[in-house]
Amino acid sequence: MAKTTSLVLGIVFVLVAVLGMVGTPLIGSDEGALFHTNTAHDVVHLVIGLVFLAVAWFAVDKAALALKVVGVVYLLVAVLGFAMTSPLLGFIEVNSADNWLHVVLGVVILWLGVSAGKKSDAAPMA
Repeated sequence: MAKTTSLVLGIVFVLVAVLGMVGTPLIGSDEGALFHTNTAHDVVHLVIGLVFLAVAWFAVDKAALALKVVGVVYLLVAVLGFAMTSPLLGFIEVNSADNWLHVVLGVVILWLGVSAGKKSDAAPMA
């Protein structure tokens, strides 16, 4: 389960990064975008996506841990987002919709990591 989850999340995060870089009414640097991003924010999404993909392909035994770590990081980012004004940490653009999305992502990704437990997607050794 953790491998599949990491693979799906990796693809989603890479797509979100690309959409943010291109700019859409949903995600982008335009003030009218629902989720306001800038290049730094898009790069963060790209890196997280690539980490999830790498874990899914090359380190399946670490997939549940990666999910837990990213979930906790997203919850911390949400707290910082509500506590600070944008740009977050001085360089990452966020808005209220981003902050709430970070809460949801943090809870869901952390739950996925915890629920993955000791189940493994790796093929059994013969």
